[in-house]
Amino acid sequence: MALYALQCAYAPVGWAALIKDPQNRLEAVRPVVERLGGSVVHGWLTFGPYDVLLVCELPDNVSAAALSMAISAGGAVRAIETTVLMTFDDGITALAKAKAAEYAPPPSEVPYFGVYRGHG
Repeated sequence: MALYALQCAYAPVGWAALIKDPQNRLEAVRPVVERLGGSVVHGWLTFGPYDVLLVCELPDNVSAAALSMAISAGGAVRAIETTVLMTFDDGITALAKAKAAEYAPPPSEVPYFGVYRGHG
């Protein structure tokens, strides 16, 4: 299972509905996530460009996309952003794989991190 962060910004109609009938929308989203084979880790209301932060575990990117699409299709949000979260252990594994890949940037007269990689 992979971890995902979904950030949602309510549309004015969404805020109006919540003000009229205050409720914990995390509890409304939980069964949707579960029907997609996942679980809600936690959720928060936030300040800034997004109003909600939801962290959940889902089986794959397709399930995460389906969750994002389902929430968007409801009409209460004006924007949603889904971010795949990686553990630090997975990040270290990715760094080791990147090292083993032995990628070299193209030659350039512009130094990369202080190393000149130009021709001759």
